Amino acid sequence: MYISFWIPTVVLTAALAIKLPTIIRLWRDPLLRAVGGLLLLACAVFVFAAPATIAWVNRVTGVPNLAAPLVYSLLTAFCGSCLLLIIAWRNGLSDRSAEARRAMRLVICAYSGVIVTLWVLFALADAPVERVQDLDTYYANTPFMREETLLYLLAHCTAVLITSRLIWNWVRTEGLDAWLRWGLVFLGVGYGLNLIFDAAKLTAVAARWTGHDLDWLSTDLAPPVAALSAILIAVGFILPHAGQYLHDRWQVRLAHHELRPLYLLMKSVNGSGVRFVLRATPELRLIRRETFIRDVLLPLARHIDEDLRGRSYDAALALGHRPGRAKALAAAVTIQDAVRRRSRAPDGDGTGGPDTTDLLQEIGAVSRALRHPDEIEAVRARTAAPAGNVPVHD
Repeated sequence: MYISFWIPTVVLTAALAIKLPTIIRLWRDPLLRAVGGLLLLACAVFVFAAPATIAWVNRVTGVPNLAAPLVYSLLTAFCGSCLLLIIAWRNGLSDRSAEARRAMRLVICAYSGVIVTLWVLFALADAPVERVQDLDTYYANTPFMREETLLYLLAHCTAVLITSRLIWNWVRTEGLDAWLRWGLVFLGVGYGLNLIFDAAKLTAVAARWTGHDLDWLSTDLAPPVAALSAILIAVGFILPHAGQYLHDRWQVRLAHHELRPLYLLMKSVNGSGVRFVLRATPELRLIRRETFIRDVLLPLARHIDEDLRGRSYDAALALGHRPGRAKALAAAVTIQDAVRRRSRAPDGDGTGGPDTTDLLQEIGAVSRALRHPDEIEAVRARTAAPAGNVPVHD
């Protein structure tokens, strides 16, 4: 299996771009800072771990394999960011306890120490032959390079184990938002795949110690696993934000669409509708449609027959509709009747000024009822029929 390192880089960059406005706006939030740092470091890991970038770094610096401690350092910093993120998540926005601060300082000091040690070990090692893809196994028996490889893999494995456990514990928490829960699932799977990466690397290195050759685990299996892991982690960060955003946009557009039948009916009363504005946002279009409907309903109210609404409500209940649905059907019958009354006597006195509070608040339910003219006609027919001629249904 082959996955280009540039694919997770693009996905991680997209996740960072989506989160960046919120991170900048709420920079004092430790959780958002941790997310931003983690995504930035994850992008850097895959940029500098790409074979072409490794060769470029070695060539520019003139030091064979200098890209190795650079990539290992970025990966170690990524591990530390994972732990910092979990600490920020666990303690929330308002918890500034001494325990949380100590834990964050411990993580920063420990992983900073690992990074410094990686560079010291590389300086002490003798690694003159450039290895772009198989450095871990090629120098598995080389003093100091061997320890460097073990150090970064153990630091990575430790962080992934802790992060995975805490994420899966969180997934099982009651009352989570659905988008957040799915985001955590993707994060959990992504971090779990990192354990496969570590296992593949460690197995290949240990095989070299025993005189065996399992280099394919390090060169052919570990890189695509790491790439797939990064993609899932990026999706895990994107999903709660993008999913909620798309859900909200869908709800706005759905509400706008559901108001169309009542809007068209009010448009027939008013003679014209809402003026189209090309650059209006979906939220603004919804507000303007709601406002137009209510503005037309208010003067129409004096033509509303409250007695008809009460009888229509009883008829809808008798037909088996639930109270909420019966109320909407009765309002639809009443509004249609008011429109006809107004068309016959636009300057008539009407029936007074009935309370339109319910109508103005339930325009969505009334509009949905207008999408079912057969049900409205059934209510109207039962309302108009003499009591003795109405068939009784079980």
